[in-house]
Amino acid sequence: MDGPSILVRSLSVVRPIGKQGYVGQYHSRSDQHSKTVCWAILLDLLAESALLRHHAETGKVVCGVNHEMRDFKAQRKKNLDLVLATPGTPDPHSKRAIRSFKELAGQFQISLGEGEAARLATLPDVLGGPVGSVLLALEAKACMTAHIKALPRLYDELNSSQLTVHGSADQAIAAGLAMVNMADTFVSSDKNPLGLAELDSKVTQHRQPRDTARTIEKLRELPRRNRPGVEGFDALGIVVVTCANDGSPVTLVTRPPAPGTSDDYHYDQMVRRAASIYDQRFQGL
Repeated sequence: MDGPSILVRSLSVVRPIGKQGYVGQYHSRSDQHSKTVCWAILLDLLAESALLRHHAETGKVVCGVNHEMRDFKAQRKKNLDLVLATPGTPDPHSKRAIRSFKELAGQFQISLGEGEAARLATLPDVLGGPVGSVLLALEAKACMTAHIKALPRLYDELNSSQLTVHGSADQAIAAGLAMVNMADTFVSSDKNPLGLAELDSKVTQHRQPRDTARTIEKLRELPRRNRPGVEGFDALGIVVVTCANDGSPVTLVTRPPAPGTSDDYHYDQMVRRAASIYDQRFQGL
């Protein structure tokens, strides 16, 4: 599947991020990486599910970015990175630009290889538009530095997303992906407000592979579910990368402690599970 390759290629690009003069590959307060991951997941889901391709071709689904979902019971609300939904009612007063799935690749500055671009061209587009009933919600989070300190917040942010999704629409598929950094060093945006534009970067040291292993151990504690009516992610993946955020290429880690190919948390397994659930749950759409 193309998702991990798209992620590391896009993260390898040094670019301005935000409006404060930051230059780098990753910024902790930017959602660039999460949008890239979720777009790549949807690309692989389209390739994996014939039913989803049919729904896209016939206009039965639309995609929405930063869609707010609200837990009907707890009144918890959260903006989800990317959702698939039935078409909603257009807002005649909205001035927000609506982009289709393929158009989002440009907006998100996603770097595609030749093979990935050719694959994208063979797939149907998913129109953008107002969101009706959410069918699938994608949420991505990253743990790039200060791993142990970041664990409670990482866990809570991911867990709150599945709680909100299912509190709003129990039948919806809640799919999540966590990116964990296994680089020995990292140029943090918190310590380097201008990133690589700084004259003397402050470099954070990690304790690897311990930091990555502990983070993955905590992520494995997130609740999962195998049927509607209970709490938990329907599909959850973990991707491990090396990203020093110093301009060097980002690479994908496949050795332990990264999940193996038969592990439920492996990216490919997560996509296959989400596609299988979609095929079963929404065949009557």
